[in-house]
Amino acid sequence: MDAGIPRERPSPRSITTRCCIVGGGPAGMMLGYLLGRAGVETLVLEKHGDFFRDFRGDTVHPSTLQVMDELGLIDGFLKLPHQRLQKMDGKFGESSIRIADLSRLATKYPFIAFMPQWDFLNFLRESGKRFPSLTVMMDAEATDLIRSGDTVTGVKAGTPEGSVEIRADLTIGCDGRHSIVRQRAGLEVVDIGAPMDVLWFRAGKRADENENLFARLDPGKMMVTFDRGDYWQCAYVIAKGQYDAVRARGLDAFRDAIVGMAPILKSGMADVKSWDDVKLLTVTINRLKRWTRPGLLCIGDAAHAMSPVGGVGVNLAVQDAVATANLLAASLANGCPSEGELDAVRRRREFPVRMTQRMQVVVQNRLISAALKPGGAPLRPPLPVRLINAVPWLQGITARLIGLGVRPEHVEWPVIQHR
Repeated sequence: MDAGIPRERPSPRSITTRCCIVGGGPAGMMLGYLLGRAGVETLVLEKHGDFFRDFRGDTVHPSTLQVMDELGLIDGFLKLPHQRLQKMDGKFGESSIRIADLSRLATKYPFIAFMPQWDFLNFLRESGKRFPSLTVMMDAEATDLIRSGDTVTGVKAGTPEGSVEIRADLTIGCDGRHSIVRQRAGLEVVDIGAPMDVLWFRAGKRADENENLFARLDPGKMMVTFDRGDYWQCAYVIAKGQYDAVRARGLDAFRDAIVGMAPILKSGMADVKSWDDVKLLTVTINRLKRWTRPGLLCIGDAAHAMSPVGGVGVNLAVQDAVATANLLAASLANGCPSEGELDAVRRRREFPVRMTQRMQVVVQNRLISAALKPGGAPLRPPLPVRLINAVPWLQGITARLIGLGVRPEHVEWPVIQHR
């Protein structure tokens, strides 16, 4: 070909579907499963080639276990390797405290299941393969929205085979707190703020090492540990913006600080060989003012990023997905719901989100911020924490807030079919 003549660029492939879900996290995969089950033609885009992310939330709460039961999936789900937590115990300075007792919940599954998120997402993907109306496209990263006037009519995505245009009656952003969907849609984010960040790492665990402590707070330090069977998953909480200062003190100082708080991790900290083994999670709390544009809806972290306090983010995302399917599946079977119908999801879910974020802010400001203040003064649990520790039925209330949340959603029957 003549060097002066530009080569033609291949036209992007085009796919048409009823609903395009951007993001294969808990909200996206659960919603994809629910819509596929309802007979709605649905395509889920996941930008990675697999679901393996070491720093994703791994807590599956009773509210999500109930959803899995309502879908008839619970038996297979609980056959996956997991650990169960009922009593959330901690140390506040030198005081032992009980934060919540999930065994007091009047629910079928009164425990938190600790399971790698990739197992959860793979399980949903495999379970959804029996629905011909559901397609999950891996290695497909949304890059922009497609519009017709003011209406979103799909997304552009990059794949290893080239660009693709997905034309959809409805596009749903489930692509997390750094959502490209909400960014391209120009949806306004209200930042609530958080006083801390988290360093996420794992430490080896011997068979004879067992400890029920969930959280530890010492003057200027806080850490949460999860028993994952053959290793400890650890979250070391630091004051916002202090990661560089922690690194400057050196890896040995970091490991010594961890072992000082949790001596049981002494042998396992040998697994932290470099800073590459420590992931910085920047904590954010925010929410959208509006969740919709014509032809577009955002849910999950794309609509409201949660603090790690209580480990409720995954479960709120699942609740969003259930509410979305309940409210929209019937009308989606025949076309795109109106923006008013789409906004019904926000109206249903905004109250639980606001209440949960408010509780997280209270915990952050009154407990975590106080614990992270530098200084050597001994920590003493605040009065509300002492009351919860002393009164067992109060531990049931905190268990309900953590395990079931505010106004949990339930799967509606029957399965909807195309008309």
